[in-house]
Amino acid sequence: MPITKSAQKALKQQVRRAQENKRIRRAYKLAIKKFKKEPISKNLSWAYSKIDRAAKKNVIHKNKAARLKAQLSKLTTKSPIKKSPLKSSVKTKKKSSKKSS
Repeated sequence: MPITKSAQKALKQQVRRAQENKRIRRAYKLAIKKFKKEPISKNLSWAYSKIDRAAKKNVIHKNKAARLKAQLSKLTTKSPIKKSPLKSSVKTKKKSSKKSS
């Protein structure tokens, strides 16, 4: 166990950072697995987001992030991407035309 106060604080910081890194690592791996299981565009963008976040936080190297994203994009060329069944209920506004006499 650390003896000095600064060493105790450093240990607390190290534990906290390790937990956060583990959470980020788990998130991008889960996103990749989900995309491989169901290759739709929604899952691809989610995986890209998680991979970019991990690279930004220095959990993985930026070149590894690029490599992972390239591998995922190769999977999309092999199997056509299905459109996600999003509810696209776009309401159009009717313009009320006022006739001035």
